[in-house]
Amino acid sequence: MRVLKASEYRSMPWKNGGGVTTEITVSPAGAGLDDFDWRISMARVESGGPFSQFAGIDRTLAVLEGEGIVLDLAGRPSATVTKTSAPFAFPADVSTEAALIAGPITDLNVMTRRGRMTHTVQRLHISDPLEIRAGAENTLILSLDGGITISGGLPTHLGALDTLLLGPDDADVLIKPAHDTTLFVIRINGLASGISANH
Repeated sequence: MRVLKASEYRSMPWKNGGGVTTEITVSPAGAGLDDFDWRISMARVESGGPFSQFAGIDRTLAVLEGEGIVLDLAGRPSATVTKTSAPFAFPADVSTEAALIAGPITDLNVMTRRGRMTHTVQRLHISDPLEIRAGAENTLILSLDGGITISGGLPTHLGALDTLLLGPDDADVLIKPAHDTTLFVIRINGLASGISANH
């Protein structure tokens, strides 16, 4: 069990150079934008325009701050993603244009390499203690607002945008919020060789 502090996240240019992304964590450690197995990041989107494309990558996007964004994927219906909608999963190698609903947003991006890894992303609004099961190869809990105490071993505190990383052998944890809060629970698993992801 490890806490990733928001103050220690790494910032870098978007792949297409159109903005800045804040990398929460990546695997393998130190991987670049073209050779990761999985990557979790945040980005401030100031204006509409094309999304960076990532060959062979599946992507899920959720809105952390702002009114939301409309995604227009080539050959697919447009999708509206807001702070209250479910995280939106789509292939990152399909041409995608974005339009802001009303001003800038901050988004959460989870990306895994197709055929090698799979992922799920849940948005949870909680006001009472909640047990979260580990068991995935990687389970990550991002606290949007902070004020979270984690019970499971030594007590651990999460501030705003801090992330708890659990491995497959870690025990389940009890999340205790100091106030109404939003969590994102990300589960990442590997695939057996030769088995492709179904999204």
